[in-house]
Amino acid sequence: MHYLSSWLKAFWPAPLPASLRERMLGGIGAFIGLLVTEIVSRYMLGISVPWFVAPMGASSVLLFAVPASPLAQPWSIVGGNFVSALVGIGCAHWIPDPALAATLAVGLAIIAMFQLRCLHPPGGAMALTSVLGGPEVERLGVLFAFTPVALNSLLLLLTALLFNTAMRRRYPHRPAEIPVAAQHHTADPKPSDRLGVRPEDLQAVLQERGEMIDISSSDLEEILLAAEQRAWRRRFGDLRCADAMSRDVVTITADATLESAWAQLAHHRVKALPVVVDEDRLIGIITLHDFLLAQEMPWETVGEVMSAEVFTASPDQNIVDLVPAFSDRGRHHVPIVDADNRVVGMLTQSDLVAALFQAGLDQALVGR
Repeated sequence: MHYLSSWLKAFWPAPLPASLRERMLGGIGAFIGLLVTEIVSRYMLGISVPWFVAPMGASSVLLFAVPASPLAQPWSIVGGNFVSALVGIGCAHWIPDPALAATLAVGLAIIAMFQLRCLHPPGGAMALTSVLGGPEVERLGVLFAFTPVALNSLLLLLTALLFNTAMRRRYPHRPAEIPVAAQHHTADPKPSDRLGVRPEDLQAVLQERGEMIDISSSDLEEILLAAEQRAWRRRFGDLRCADAMSRDVVTITADATLESAWAQLAHHRVKALPVVVDEDRLIGIITLHDFLLAQEMPWETVGEVMSAEVFTASPDQNIVDLVPAFSDRGRHHVPIVDADNRVVGMLTQSDLVAALFQAGLDQALVGR
């Protein structure tokens, strides 16, 4: 009885984790995309031939409702629909029985889409349409795959590119940028991969399952990393950068000489100096590494050597957010700046380790 109850519960729809904004954008985007595709296709092809095919409705669901899906990417929609149409046309031409031709067309289309890396669920409907579309589709023959199928797909894709970009959605959905280790040219994996879930662990599990899941492995890895960070926050509490940073920060100006900068580094025994202008506004950073790179150049001032692009954090930012930057990206120091980009502190690897150790120790004492 328990097994039957659990089996029946599987039919109950799970809640969709989409915000109200995403739900509205999905509907509005599909309306605009299909409207543009229909109008332009009718203008270009006229009403004497099929100018708009029904599977575009299914494609619009993917392009506008779930644009992050691997099944909704540009090559998936164009290649999937086009290839499926060709398969359907071929089956309709070579197999006299419509029922056999239609069912075989869908099966072969799925195999073809898998092989060509353009799996697109509406392709199944496109294969059926190519077989059962009637005399007009039959009369067009191979041309049907180009007009209207390829034309419809390209127009819908173009609208999706414009719409999703305007709505600040990441489309085409590129693989997530996973932090990489500092290049020490050794065989050791990056620090975060020495503990916890590694990318190869994730790939091995996906291969063992052998199933197609509607999410890329890079996105899944990004989600796992975010979940780990949330777990760290729960463990270490609300530990902010302001709680651990050094406040008496040694800074330097861009017009200072390299000799004076080196003297500051040596005197204070630090490895980096934030470069500031009036009122301690950050404009760069100079590190020991910058000095090594500048040895063979006739540079004289800090401004000529400093790095203008500086990774920073805010005083109220959770310290756990910076763990990947220190462990995987090889950073040794992060300037802490306020809303006006003024330097108010410096967080180093030593500060980070000490803060996390103290937080763990405090939690252990409380748990006794």
